[in-house]
Amino acid sequence: MTATDAATDLRLYLQDARDSLLLKLDGLSEYDVRRPLTPTGTNLLGLVKHLTGAEAIYFGETFGRPLPGAQPLWITGAAEPNADLWATPEETREQIVDGYRRACAHADETLDTLPLDTVGRVPWPPHSELTLHRILIHMIAESHRHVGHADVVRELVDGSVGQRAEGDNMAPGDGDWWEQYRNRVEEAARKGSAGDSGN
Repeated sequence: MTATDAATDLRLYLQDARDSLLLKLDGLSEYDVRRPLTPTGTNLLGLVKHLTGAEAIYFGETFGRPLPGAQPLWITGAAEPNADLWATPEETREQIVDGYRRACAHADETLDTLPLDTVGRVPWPPHSELTLHRILIHMIAESHRHVGHADVVRELVDGSVGQRAEGDNMAPGDGDWWEQYRNRVEEAARKGSAGDSGN
C-alpha cells in the first residue's frame, strides 16, 4: 500500500479537472468555443469563465486573499445574471484562459500557504464559515461537474471525446463501432420503455 496525504490527493484531482477543462478548447474555432449547445446556453468558454470566478472567490475572497488586479464585474457580483457563463464579443479566448490560469495559480498559493483546517467565510448562508478542506472538496466537485458539461458540449461540437488528449479513458472503437453501440443503446431504450405512459 502506498502512503499518500489528503492534501496532495485532493490537489491532484482539482488539477486534473483544470487540465481537462482547458483541453476541451484545443483545436476549436472562436465560434465553436463560444456557441451555446444546450437550451440553457452551455458553452465551453463560458464554463472556463465561470470556474475562473469560482477559483477566485472560493480560494481568494473566502480567505481574505482577493485575486490581485482589477476584478471583472462577474466576479464582484455587479454583473447581470449568468454574465459568468458566456463570453462577450469583446472578451477574447486568451483573456478568459489567462484569467483562469491566473485564478488557479492564486488558488494554489492559498493551498500552499494555509493549512486545510483554516476557516474562511463565504457571503451566503447557511454555511458561511467553511474550512479550506471543505472548500477544496467543493471546488473539486464543482470543477468536475463542469468538465462533464464540457465533455458533452465538445462532443456535440466536433465529436471529440475523452478526458485526455489521447482519449485513453474511452472504450476502444472506431466510428462504426460507436454508431453500432449508440444504436444498441437506442434500441434498449425503446424496448425498455415499451408501454410507458410518460410517468
